Amino acid sequence: MASNSEAPRKGRWLLLLAILTVLAVGVGGGSGFYLITRVEKAVDERKKAEEANVQRVVTYDAGSTVTTLGAVVTNLASPSDVWIRIESSIVVKTGAFANPEAMAAEIRQDILGYLRTLSLAQIEGPSGLSHLREDLAERVQLRSKGQARDFFIETLIVQ
Repeated sequence: MASNSEAPRKGRWLLLLAILTVLAVGVGGGSGFYLITRVEKAVDERKKAEEANVQRVVTYDAGSTVTTLGAVVTNLASPSDVWIRIESSIVVKTGAFANPEAMAAEIRQDILGYLRTLSLAQIEGPSGLSHLREDLAERVQLRSKGQARDFFIETLIVQ
């Protein structure tokens, strides 16, 4: 008699196991589909953001030229045994200056004078570099009487 009552129990357990297996497959497939759609949406959003960043690139018209200011090497105000070397360029309208080399030399001298007043603590870190670039760009704008369209730091070495 024991064997007759065990047969229906085994059938119930097999049925329950089959139902749980189907349920697990369904939940796994559904969550996988959900994750795939979320990942695809995130990739599409990132591509759109990158395309938006590419469109922010500054373009200059054909009437602009890049003038290299050359290297400026000097020591800092504090500590005085620390040297700085900066190479930079400006974008100007073609024909804005009668003598662009003279204007570049004046800007280079102004940058040299400014760098000699800095301390090492003022140019350390990302915010220090950002402030240095902003200050130099402002000096270039003043020296060029607003004719410079942009200012670039090409290299900066502090030793």
